[in-house]
Amino acid sequence: MNAATEPESRFHFSVSWDRIQQDSVVLAEKLAHQGQWQGVVAVARGGLVPAALVARALGIRRVEAVSIATYQGERIGAPEMLKHPSAAGDGTGWLVIDDLVDTGATMKIVREILPRAHVGVLYAKPVGRPLADSFVAEFPQESWIDFPWEMTGIG
Repeated sequence: MNAATEPESRFHFSVSWDRIQQDSVVLAEKLAHQGQWQGVVAVARGGLVPAALVARALGIRRVEAVSIATYQGERIGAPEMLKHPSAAGDGTGWLVIDDLVDTGATMKIVREILPRAHVGVLYAKPVGRPLADSFVAEFPQESWIDFPWEMTGIG
C-alpha cells in the first residue's frame, strides 16, 4: 500500500498564513532578477494566493490562471484540464506559480502547454522537484501539507 491509498499514514505539516506570505516574498526575491516577466500564471486553486502575492511583490499586473484537477481529497486522480491559460501563449516571459509540486502530475501538463515558462513554487517534494525551476522549501514525499485555505471549516 502507498500514501495515495492510505492518507492517514502521511506526516502532516500545517502551514500558516504568515508562512505563506513570508515564503511568497522569498520566492519573489528569487525571481526578481531572473527575467523581465510579462505576467504570472497561477495554478488554481492552490497557487492562487501565492501567485497574487508574488505578482504584487514583483509589480506584475497581468495575471492568468490554469486549472487542472488532480486531487480527490488526499487521493490523486487522473488530471483534468478545467481552464487553459490562453493569454500566456507558450509561456515565454511568464512565471507559473503554484503552492506545491508533489508528484508532478499537474506540473507536467502545465509544462506541456507552457514549455517556455519559468515555474516557481513555494514547496517541492522530491518526485516533483525537477519540474520546478525555483522553490522555497522541500518537504518529504510522504508528507501532506495542510494549507490555510484548505482549513476553512466551510461546507
